[in-house]
Amino acid sequence: MELIRNFCVIAHIDHGKSTLSDRLLETTQTIAERDMKNQALDDMDIERERGITIKSHAIQMYYHAEDGEKYTFNMIDTPGHVDFSYEVSRSIAACEGALLLVDASQGVQAQTISNLYLAMENDLEIIPILNKVDMESAMVEEMSDQIIDLIGCEKEDILLASGKTGIGVPEILEAITKRIPPPKGDPEAPLQALIFDSVFNSFRGVIAYFRIYNGSIKKGDNVRFVNTEKEYNADEIGILQLNQEPKKELLTGDVGYIITGIKISKEIKVGDTITQVNNPCEAAIEGFEDVKPMVFAGIYPIENDDFEDLRDSLEKLQLNDASLVFEPESSAALGFGFRCGFLGMLHLEIIQERLSREFDQEVITTVPNVSYKAYTKKGVMLDINTPNDLPDPTIVEKIEEPYIRAQIISKPEFVGTIMSLCMDRRGILTNQTYLTTTRVELSFEMPLAEIVFDFYDKLKSISKGYASFDYYMIDFRASDLVKLDIKLNGESVDALSSLVHRQKADSFGRQMCKRLKELLPRQQFMIAIQAAIGMKVIARETISALRKDVTAKCYGGDISRKRKLLEKQKKGKKKMRQIGSVEVPQKAFLEVLKLND
Repeated sequence: MELIRNFCVIAHIDHGKSTLSDRLLETTQTIAERDMKNQALDDMDIERERGITIKSHAIQMYYHAEDGEKYTFNMIDTPGHVDFSYEVSRSIAACEGALLLVDASQGVQAQTISNLYLAMENDLEIIPILNKVDMESAMVEEMSDQIIDLIGCEKEDILLASGKTGIGVPEILEAITKRIPPPKGDPEAPLQALIFDSVFNSFRGVIAYFRIYNGSIKKGDNVRFVNTEKEYNADEIGILQLNQEPKKELLTGDVGYIITGIKISKEIKVGDTITQVNNPCEAAIEGFEDVKPMVFAGIYPIENDDFEDLRDSLEKLQLNDASLVFEPESSAALGFGFRCGFLGMLHLEIIQERLSREFDQEVITTVPNVSYKAYTKKGVMLDINTPNDLPDPTIVEKIEEPYIRAQIISKPEFVGTIMSLCMDRRGILTNQTYLTTTRVELSFEMPLAEIVFDFYDKLKSISKGYASFDYYMIDFRASDLVKLDIKLNGESVDALSSLVHRQKADSFGRQMCKRLKELLPRQQFMIAIQAAIGMKVIARETISALRKDVTAKCYGGDISRKRKLLEKQKKGKKKMRQIGSVEVPQKAFLEVLKLND
């Protein structure tokens, strides 16, 4: 145990975590030169294409230190985007230390602070590293001062490194052995191991990744999962290197995997504790908090026959991404599907993409919305996850919406435009602090619903990419919200309903109608697209009917012949409009989401 070090790598998005992890793997010769590639730990195509880490990745390395000892390092590379902060919290729960990376040209950013606080709450030993010091734009002195202000360390504690060229990597490895404490635990106590991640393998079933806090586990042991109370046989245990390496025994402080032949994904829960059947531990490990979804959207199969396949795909995906939450629901327009909870819009986009790539599931996604609370006049509180859950307005006393505290760090020249963007989204400025002469931190309280669509993209464009953004939930507040229905020829399309603030309802309704007019195909009859609040129509667009020229064969003659044919056509159109239904194509559902483009 004295020679084990468990640590994770945390930073803001694009500060070079994965590149530095590559250098650590190279220097410790965990990966042979011929197998080395950029972002070695990012094993999903989508991670490589976008250049972001979506999943945290655990790997074991061996390091021969200057003191002559051979150390075992268990490293977890974590994502940097705010939508994947749940991955970071799970990784931190399995570690004693953290490498905090700060880009030498960009400095401390919002997610750096957020991840640092997570690590401090878990009493992790922090090793500050200034990365990308080889770049021309690197400002080593200024950024070192920022780190000292942030964590109160000494200047000589900050390590200078470059993930690209490998500068400072030996110093980092030595610092890990000297500064990060070895794991604590009792090797003689009953087995107590925390599951911090899991994946589904179509041949071997569910593979759980765990960290042993007390005791040991041998291949073939009978184990129990404390929360689900299920018992299994440990068919295979091992350590996590680039490939899984089977072992006969794992001891206190080790990080590894277990294969028990579980085929049903519900039987395993991330955050659960593994113990032995013969000698169980007294209590489960206090794992990390359950995830709280921020954004909700309906996911429906294009063909109703694929409903069970979609359920199966979502369950397998949930194993690999514990922050995905879903439950069945049905819609008049789309049939049977699932109401899913996500941590943000990027998370929603990634899940959609993974369903398509990994499970061949092409799906329709409804308009995303957040969760509200409605109070009836009798004092009953109802959770509103979809606009259709909202009871009749006559019995509703008030509706509360979730508010967040947003932290934005940017350059002073963008403060005006950032303020107007946040005020436009019903934000309230609570604090403004100049961290340095070139960096200012703004704190806003604003409704979560206002940031889920395109706030992050708009913020990046108005600040030329310099602003960084992080947020967390604070409370629910009463708000003047109304349900906006979209009607096609008088029929409501429940999948396009949304809850919006009364002040914004008119412009939002007009935008929806205009967008649908562009997207819906023309029919043989006229289509009226209406946005309505209750019985009051606030916006309308009309798609004119496709009209056959029935008078083309009348060349000359009396006008009454033409009139007779036009009247006959008019009656036919009227009858068609009464019996014809408007199909909303899948493309329209997807495109309406990009309302603010």
